[in-house]
Amino acid sequence: MNKLDECRLIDLPPHHDVRGNLSVIEGGVHIPFDIARVYYLYDVPGGSARAGHGHIELQQLFVAMSGSFDVIVDDGVNRKRVHLNRSYYGLYVPGMMWREVENFSSGAVCVVMASTRYDPHDYFHDYSEFAAAAQQHRQRG
Repeated sequence: MNKLDECRLIDLPPHHDVRGNLSVIEGGVHIPFDIARVYYLYDVPGGSARAGHGHIELQQLFVAMSGSFDVIVDDGVNRKRVHLNRSYYGLYVPGMMWREVENFSSGAVCVVMASTRYDPHDYFHDYSEFAAAAQQHRQRG
């Protein structure tokens, strides 16, 4: 399995009720990490992109709480685009992965659960540096 295959959709089963639906996300149960931080993107102008960086250790789960958007994941060699438009599944993104979020629909809300608190030392802001580090990481196995 290549690193990009670790990025996968995770079902967040809805519990249906006449009063509305409810989905639960528990760290270490529904997703493969404990949740240390939650943040959300909203009021993103059409045509804008967010993210555009990589992480060393940080794991994330992206969920479209409203509307839709695309998450592009890149392991330094391969890229894939995942369209998110339902609140009952999320995209798991492991560490050592570049990510971009774009193609926001009007009114879209993107919620992200993260495995660590914010750490500026965990970021790659330059794709070339990320790709070189990802290659070294693959070689170490």
